[in-house]
Amino acid sequence: MNEVQPIIVVRKKGSHAGRHGGAWKVAYADFVTAMMALFIVLWLMSSSEQVKKAVGGYFQDPKGYAKQTGSSQAGQGDSLKISIREMERIKELLDQAMKRAPEFQKLKDHISMTVTGEGLRIELLETERGMFFESGSATPSEFGKDLLARLAVELGKLPNKLFMEGHTDAKPFANTGGYSNWELSADRANSARRLMQSTGIRSDQITQVRGYADQRLRNPKDPNDASNRRISVIVQYLNAPN
Repeated sequence: MNEVQPIIVVRKKGSHAGRHGGAWKVAYADFVTAMMALFIVLWLMSSSEQVKKAVGGYFQDPKGYAKQTGSSQAGQGDSLKISIREMERIKELLDQAMKRAPEFQKLKDHISMTVTGEGLRIELLETERGMFFESGSATPSEFGKDLLARLAVELGKLPNKLFMEGHTDAKPFANTGGYSNWELSADRANSARRLMQSTGIRSDQITQVRGYADQRLRNPKDPNDASNRRISVIVQYLNAPN
């Protein structure tokens, strides 16, 4: 007589993991990528024109062939823009020239060079008694004459155009006859221009002379600080942003 075989019923429990799998990871990765792209776009929109051109130039020519004159639409010979790295090189050359000045140790804390979106900004910062110009006057001191002449020799070797700026502190100019900080700042910038053009700068190299009085303070927390009285020379990029 045959034995009755028992019936075995196998019950499988459902699993949420089986239904969802790793699809959520892919969706999350897409979301993070989209957010990163959004932040990059927002950053570019708020960046300077120089940065935008640099980023655009990379995607047009990522291997850098455009740096070779005439090798692409970006190659324009002498009109190739000087990159930030090249501005840093100019800054280093000028720094070495300044170190050769006899009074450099006395002057070094009053010379500032910064690469900006406009170009290389060179600033000669005054002291309370006046270091680069006679106090309250547009006449350069002996220190000022020597330093401006050394700058002129080096800058005259460059193809770049230059701006000259004069700035004062917020103290009212103690003089009668209507002469004010506006006149003083413009006269100092013009005086520096004349001296530099006679010692190395080309006659067509300086394109603007600006006098700002106390409207662009270097130290706005202390409007009367002596460092607000300064002369600025801006070395423009060869292809300056409009």
